[in-house]
Amino acid sequence: MSDMILELNDISKSFDGKKVIEHLNLQVERNEFITLLGPSGCGKSTTLRIIGGFEKPDTGRVIFNGQDITDLAPDKRNLNTVFQKYSLFSHMNVAENIAFGLKLKKKSKAYIQDKIKYALKLVNLEGYEKRDPMSLSGGQQQRIAIARAIVNEPDLLLLDEPLGALDLKLRHDMQRELITIKKEVGITFIYVTHDQEEALTMSDKIVVMNKGIIQQMGTSKSIYDEPRNAFVADFIGESNIIDGIMLADKMVSILGRKVACVDVGFGVNEPVDVVIRPEDLEIKEAGSGYFDGRVLSVLYKGAYYEIKIKTEDYEWVSQNVTAPSVGDMVGLYVLPDNIQIMHKPRSEDAEVTRE
Repeated sequence: MSDMILELNDISKSFDGKKVIEHLNLQVERNEFITLLGPSGCGKSTTLRIIGGFEKPDTGRVIFNGQDITDLAPDKRNLNTVFQKYSLFSHMNVAENIAFGLKLKKKSKAYIQDKIKYALKLVNLEGYEKRDPMSLSGGQQQRIAIARAIVNEPDLLLLDEPLGALDLKLRHDMQRELITIKKEVGITFIYVTHDQEEALTMSDKIVVMNKGIIQQMGTSKSIYDEPRNAFVADFIGESNIIDGIMLADKMVSILGRKVACVDVGFGVNEPVDVVIRPEDLEIKEAGSGYFDGRVLSVLYKGAYYEIKIKTEDYEWVSQNVTAPSVGDMVGLYVLPDNIQIMHKPRSEDAEVTRE
C-alpha cells in the first residue's frame, strides 16, 4: 500500500467571484498528523470541506488512497469529520450516538457493543454509555464526537477547529488526548486551527495558509526556526519584524546600524525583512549592544518576562527569565545565527509565496 493517502492536485475554489483557494497542492502521508493553520478566511476550512466532499472544487482533483474521489458524495468516502459544533443527537444517549454510523452500516449488535466499549475506553469515558450527552461538559461532548468518528474505522479523520469552544485547560487536555488517540488507532489526521500553539504542539507537519495559498509546509521546528516569509514568522509565534537593507553577504543594516548575520546570496543594498524572535533578543547594559532603548513595560508570563523596549525608531519585544525595571535604559544585542533574513514580497500580497 502506498505511503501517500491523500493528494490535492491544483485545487481552486471561489465563492461569489472571490477566490478562496488558489492552485493548492498538498500530499498527505499515511498516519501523519497534519495541521492546516492560518487566520480566518485563509481557506483552511474550505480545503477540509473539499476533502470531506461537502464542497466541490472549481478546478483540480482530490485523490484518496489512489482513487479520484472529487465527485464522490461524503458518505461514500472512507473518512469522517469532527466539527467545532459536535452535532450530537440530543434524543440519543452516549452509546447510541457512538453507534449511529455502525447501525447505518448494518453491523451486528455484538460488533457494535464491542466498538462502543473500545471507543469509550480510548476517550476515557468508560461508564458513560447511558448518559445524556447534553448533560456532559464541552470536553466530554467533544470526546463523544471523536469516538463516534473512530468506531467507523476511517482511513482519514478530519477535524475542523474541534477544540475552539473549550477553555484553555480543557484544550490542553484534549490536545494530549488527540495525540494519544492518533498513536493508538493509526488514523491519519488533518486538523484545522488558527491557534499557533495548538499547531506547534500536535503536528507532524504544519501547512501555513494565507489568502488561499500555502505559505510554507514543514515540521513545527522548521517552520518556527526558518520561516519562509514575514507572514509565517509573525503568525507562528511572536516576532520582531523590521525593515532592513542587505549590505552584503553576512551584513545587514537594521534601523541604520550595521548588524552581522549569517545569510548570503541576497545581493547588495537589497531591501529585506529582518526577523528576530523575542527569546533571541538579548538585554545588556546600555551602550553594549546594537541599539539602546528604554524599557516601556515588563509583564510576568510565568516561565519568562515579556519586556517591551522603545529605541529611537522601533518598539522591540524581548522574552527573558530576568527583567530590568520599567524606565531603565538598556542595550539590545542579537547573535548572528539568530537573525533571519527574508526577501521582501514582490506585490501587495505581502505574505503570499507559492509552494
